[in-house]
Amino acid sequence: MNKLIINPASIESAGSKGTPIAKAQSAEASFKDVMNGLKFSKHAAKRLDDRQISLSEDQNKRLSEGVAKAGKKGVQDSLVMVDSLAFIVNVPTQTVITAMDEQETADHIFTNIDGTVIA
Repeated sequence: MNKLIINPASIESAGSKGTPIAKAQSAEASFKDVMNGLKFSKHAAKRLDDRQISLSEDQNKRLSEGVAKAGKKGVQDSLVMVDSLAFIVNVPTQTVITAMDEQETADHIFTNIDGTVIA
């Protein structure tokens, strides 16, 4: 199973608001192609790097699909659960704001969201 690793040093700015886009370190497919337009904020990319979290292609796909489902329901800020990982995503901008592993989600408290998708 191929894994993509997000490296905060590989973040580059895009768009008028300077929304970061993570680049894949894999030659097989660009991160943007795999994520279907999802972007990771510098904060989210750093959290993934600090916690040594890498997402499989299947997890990436489920995250993207979860964001799409939230968008269809009109959700603005969504919690998307993928296995034991939690992602807070600003749906209109398709930007992952933060990422949490199972240790951080143990309290089961999430704030500043208006919808949840379990992908």
